[in-house]
Amino acid sequence: MGSGQVTSSVSPELQGKHVTVAGLGVSGVPAARALLARGARVTVVNDGDDARSREQAAALEKLGATVRLGDGATLPEGTDLVVTAPGWQPDKPLFKAAGEAGVPVWGDVELAWRLRGPDAAPWLAVTGTNGKTTTVQMLASILTAAGLRTAAVGNIGVSLLDAVLGDEEYDVLAVELSSYQLHWAPSPRPHSAAVLNLAPDHLDWHGSMEAYAADKGRVYEGNRVACVYNAADPRTEDLVRAADVEEGCRAIGFTLGAPAPSQLGVVDGILVDRAFVADRHSSAQELAEVSDVNPPAPHNVANALAAAALARAFGVPATAVRDGLRAFSPDAHRIAHVADVDGVAYIDDSKATNTHAAEASLASYESIVWLAGGLAKGATFDELVARSAQHLRAAVLFGADRALIREALARHAPEVPVVDLERTDTGAMLRAVTEAKRLARPGDTVLLAPACASMDMFTNYNQRGDAFAEAVRGLGA
Repeated sequence: MGSGQVTSSVSPELQGKHVTVAGLGVSGVPAARALLARGARVTVVNDGDDARSREQAAALEKLGATVRLGDGATLPEGTDLVVTAPGWQPDKPLFKAAGEAGVPVWGDVELAWRLRGPDAAPWLAVTGTNGKTTTVQMLASILTAAGLRTAAVGNIGVSLLDAVLGDEEYDVLAVELSSYQLHWAPSPRPHSAAVLNLAPDHLDWHGSMEAYAADKGRVYEGNRVACVYNAADPRTEDLVRAADVEEGCRAIGFTLGAPAPSQLGVVDGILVDRAFVADRHSSAQELAEVSDVNPPAPHNVANALAAAALARAFGVPATAVRDGLRAFSPDAHRIAHVADVDGVAYIDDSKATNTHAAEASLASYESIVWLAGGLAKGATFDELVARSAQHLRAAVLFGADRALIREALARHAPEVPVVDLERTDTGAMLRAVTEAKRLARPGDTVLLAPACASMDMFTNYNQRGDAFAEAVRGLGA
């Protein structure tokens, strides 16, 4: 990435305008800096008033911003525009007041799109309930292997504003977009985009599955070359059909089976392209082997196909797809192999924080001792357990909402032994791993795929995964 410096230039659209930035943090601070550099009068409002917030506030005040900590509900008088952090819910009083006053609300992605230069790098965008980060990182690796200047940005921890406005020059950007970000971003028009999958998530924020899907579908608006969808998830194709795209933009599917024309898929362990070839009706292009995907679990192969489709839409050669996938290493806590102990594999998929992600993880192994539980976030587990029961040797449950999973197991997999750990402190993970070792047999997989958020017991899913790995390594001591 570049230096993260924001080039100063007066913007006629923003000069002298009173812009309220809602929220500090990864997106709010770069937004405030970019607005100040373009001649706007900036007021930052933030719900929190902790040490980190005060430190960020002090830095922005030196640049000329006004910062109100501990008061994110009130719309500052005279506001012409609100720029919000993506996580702020649409029903907050601040946004209601903005709507009543006729004040537009942009997210950081909308701001980045509007402020990008005339020769800005095109966007290859990825959204979906699960797999976004991995797919965007795979895509960036493939683009890099093709010799293109690129970066993985957006909802991936790197501010899209910093990428768009910084000193680094790019040929193309691999952009991860969450449903939150898309909700506040009506204007972006990516070169090509993918919706990986759709499953109920964040419904408390969006209000309904229909609203959640509609926000995801915004990623297809104005696509120029390809709208990439999941052939196994008809809802993603429905979003393509509903999108208003540029003339000539194509619908491109990906599938774990043999691909039809205008699809990418898998044939005899080979990832193949029947979309971006001269004669897609009678020929296909080999891209890579399934073994080139790390790890080669089915849902991760699907991620690789989506990344390959976006790269091919941008004109990347087949060899770069193979080389990029070989060079890619997944982030921690995503179906990561921790160790083999007494013939049993121990896998950390702490990132499986919802039922959709957990189901994909459980489908990757034949015989599993499942470690699950945490905060359910309103989820139900009957469908997950019913679909995964054939893979379960046993289950070890922990966390605040473990009873919901236990009850689903009783209904749909009554023959599966269940250990219910009443402890919800961080030390419960050591006990869970010890119980899993007792239940597992050689050839089994002990899989941490909690299907729940972690904040009842841990700071985040990373800490939960680290606790699992530490406990597993202790088994061989």
